[in-house]
Amino acid sequence: MIFKKNNFTRAILYLKNNGFRMFLAKILERFNLIDPYKLWIKKFEPDKNTLKKQKSFKFSYSPKISIVVSTFNTQKNTLLNVLNSVTSQTYSNWQLCIADRPNREIIKLLKTYLSKDKRITVKFFKENPGIVYNLNRALKLADGDYIAFLDQFDTLAPFALYEIVKAINQNPDADFIYPDEDKISKNGRKRFEPHFKPDFSPDLLRSYNYIGNLIVVKKQLIDKVGIFREGYEAFHDYDFILRCVEKAKKIIHIPKVLYHKRFVNKFLDENKKLYAHENGKNALSDHLSRVGLKGKVENLGFLGFYKINYEISNYQKISIIIPNKDHKDDLKKCIESILKSTYNNYEIIIAENNTTDKSTLEYYEYLQKTYDFIKIIRWSKSKEFNYSEINNFAVSYASGDILLFLNNDIEIINNNWMEEMLMFIQRDDVGAVGAKLLYPDNTIQHAGVIIGLGGAADHSHRYFPAQSNGYFMRLKVVQNVSAVTGACLMTKKSVFNEVGGFDERYQIVFNDIDFCLKIRQMGYLIVFTPFAKAYHFEFKTRGRDDTFEKQQKFKKEKDLFTKNWRKILDSKDPYYNVNLTLQRFDFSVNI
Repeated sequence: MIFKKNNFTRAILYLKNNGFRMFLAKILERFNLIDPYKLWIKKFEPDKNTLKKQKSFKFSYSPKISIVVSTFNTQKNTLLNVLNSVTSQTYSNWQLCIADRPNREIIKLLKTYLSKDKRITVKFFKENPGIVYNLNRALKLADGDYIAFLDQFDTLAPFALYEIVKAINQNPDADFIYPDEDKISKNGRKRFEPHFKPDFSPDLLRSYNYIGNLIVVKKQLIDKVGIFREGYEAFHDYDFILRCVEKAKKIIHIPKVLYHKRFVNKFLDENKKLYAHENGKNALSDHLSRVGLKGKVENLGFLGFYKINYEISNYQKISIIIPNKDHKDDLKKCIESILKSTYNNYEIIIAENNTTDKSTLEYYEYLQKTYDFIKIIRWSKSKEFNYSEINNFAVSYASGDILLFLNNDIEIINNNWMEEMLMFIQRDDVGAVGAKLLYPDNTIQHAGVIIGLGGAADHSHRYFPAQSNGYFMRLKVVQNVSAVTGACLMTKKSVFNEVGGFDERYQIVFNDIDFCLKIRQMGYLIVFTPFAKAYHFEFKTRGRDDTFEKQQKFKKEKDLFTKNWRKILDSKDPYYNVNLTLQRFDFSVNI
C-alpha cells in the first residue's frame, strides 16, 4: 500500500493540488527510489570548477577565521576528518586551534599536520578535565577577526569559510553567523537529514538550540560575553549561544549546508541525562534572568527541548470576539468549550451577522440571560460576509486590553489555552499569538503561516498527524512565525489600533495574514504556541469557496495580497527557508 488506511482521499487531494509530476515524485520518494536531498545537492552545491574559482577569488575584506575545535578523548579517524575538512577549504585565511591531552597516536597525527601547515595551532597539556576546559584553552590560541566553533564529530563543507566570508562582506556589521547543516554517515559516504533552519527566531531558540554546532562569532563579541562557562557541560554551547545573541548587533543566517554532523550513537546513562537536563534548563533560566523575563523552564521529555511557562504578571481582561451567522450548533460547541477555561477574566462578544435561523436567535437570548459577560452585537451594514469589517466593528465594543479573535467553528481542547497565549502577548516584543488547530480527524489544520506557500501564504504542516513532531520538532515547540490564522488569534488592543485593525478590502481571505505582516512591520514578533490547542471545523463561518462568485472573490483578494506584499513575497519568509518547497506543506526540499 502506498498510502495508509483512510488516507486515499488525502492522496487524491495531493494529486489535485500538486499535479501528477509532484504526485509521482512523492511515490518514488516513499519507496526510496529517489533521494530528493541527493538531487538537491547535485543541483545547488558548487561543482569542482566552482570550487576552483573560489580558491582564486579575492574578497574586498578577507578576515582571518580562527576555527576552534571542541576536543575531548578524540579518536584518530574523527580528528582526521576534521583536519581534512579544514585544510580543504577554498578560503585560505584561516587558523585551526586545538587544545587537548591526546594519546601518542593523536600527537603523531597532529605533529604531521603541523609540519605541513603553519595555520594549525595546537596546545598539548597533561591534564584533561573536560571539554569546556579544552575549548577555553583552544579559544586562547585564536587570534582571528572571527572565531568559528566546530564540534569534533563534525566536518566543514569545502566552501564553508568562503560562504561565511562572503556573508561578512555583504553584512559588515554581522557579529554572529550560523548556517544550515545535515548529517553524514559514519563512513562519510551518505549525507541525509538536512536541517534547513529559519533566520533568527528567539522563541525557537528558547525552545531548543536550533542554531547548532557551527557558529561564527566576531572577536569583539566574544570579548563582551566571555568564554564557555563551567557547570553547563553538555549544554555549554547552548549557554554560550544564548549569551552571544543577547549582545549581538546583527545575527546572520546563511541558508546553505556548510557543515555535516557525523552520525554517531552517543548514549547517556540516566544519571548523566538528568545532569544534562538540568544544565540545559539552568542555561535557559539564566538567559531569561539576563533579558528581564520571568518564567519557569520545563523539560519537554526530549533532551535539550524546553517549554517556558512565563509568569503572567497581570491577569488582564480578554475580549473574545466571535463572528456568527446562524450555525447555532457550532457556536454552542464553541461557547461551551470556552466556558471550561481555567482563565476567568474574559468577556465574549458575538458579532451577529444577519442570522435568519430561529434556533440561533433563541440561543442568543439564552446566552444573554444566563451570562453577564457575553454580549451579542449586531452588524447589519451588509448582508455580504466581510470578516474584516465585522471584527473591526466588534473591537469597538471590547472592554478588554487583550483581544482574542475566534471563529465560531472552533472547539477548545485544553482548558488553560488562554493562559498559554496570554503569557506571550504580555511580552513587550510580541504583537500576536496563534494556536495549534486540528481538523476533526486529528490532523494539523494550522501551526503557523508560511509566506509564499502556494503562491501567497498558507498553513505550516497542514494534514500532518496531530501527534507528529513535525519538521525538526516544529509541531512540539514554541516558535516565531510570519503570521498566524485569525481563526484563533490573540493580540493587544493597543497593537490592533497601532496597525489600523483589519484591512476591510480583504473580505474573506488574507485579512489575518495582512494584519500579522503589518504587526511585523512595526517590529513586533508573532508567536505560534502548540500548547494552546483547538479543533477547527473549517469553513463553517463563511462556507466553502465552491461557487464561481466566491472563487472570483478569493482570486481578487489573493491578487491584492500578492500586490501589496510583493516585496515580502520576493524576499522569502524569514521563519521558513529558501531550500524548502513552497508547493507543499511537508517541508520537503525544494528541487
